[in-house]
Amino acid sequence: MENVQYSTWAELFKIHARSHRVLDHIIPSAKDKEKMPKTKEEKELWSTLDATVLQWIYATISHDLLHMILEPDTTTVEAWNRLRDIFQDKKHSRAVTLEYDFTHVNMEDFPSVSAYCQHLKSLSDQLKNVSSPVDNNRLVLQLVSGLTEPYKGVATLIRQCDPLPKFYQARSMLTLEKAGLAKKAAHSSSSAMVARESIGSHDIVDHSSSHRNTNGGKRNQ
Repeated sequence: MENVQYSTWAELFKIHARSHRVLDHIIPSAKDKEKMPKTKEEKELWSTLDATVLQWIYATISHDLLHMILEPDTTTVEAWNRLRDIFQDKKHSRAVTLEYDFTHVNMEDFPSVSAYCQHLKSLSDQLKNVSSPVDNNRLVLQLVSGLTEPYKGVATLIRQCDPLPKFYQARSMLTLEKAGLAKKAAHSSSSAMVARESIGSHDIVDHSSSHRNTNGGKRNQ
């Protein structure tokens, strides 16, 4: 419940169910309802398959969600619908809160550019869960608008692209920029260290020269 990844989980689960030809156990169509098992053998097979898919659901959700939907003699479609209702309950009020969070995300609040991008994508997924999807252009523009000052150059570059790059492409551009900034910072630090060592060596030479001149003066006196 803390990390809302329902849409991703649901999509991956549907692909898995489709690959095993049991999608009708979670999303029955009108044709599937007409093809309900009639003989004893068909009913036993359907019941076995339904229990298998139900186990998949229980095994791939968190413990708090499991305790919320677990009930005796539950069918797969009932468990599937309960999960859907949990994440789509009060979706209008949740959409307002998520919309505010999405438009007020700033990179300075995160430890890295990767964490910033991941949080923004997570908010986008949550908005999709409550029937308020965010298209790619808006997601990318929100991404660049919250960047810190060192990333303003690449932000301008992304905004000038027509069409705008995909979100994952923009994220890659920021990652490359981060590597470039880190390399530049390391080079500057190394140059500063060399400069300090050079100044220190010069001071030692001057001090030694001054010491010799002082001793020479004493001998002369």
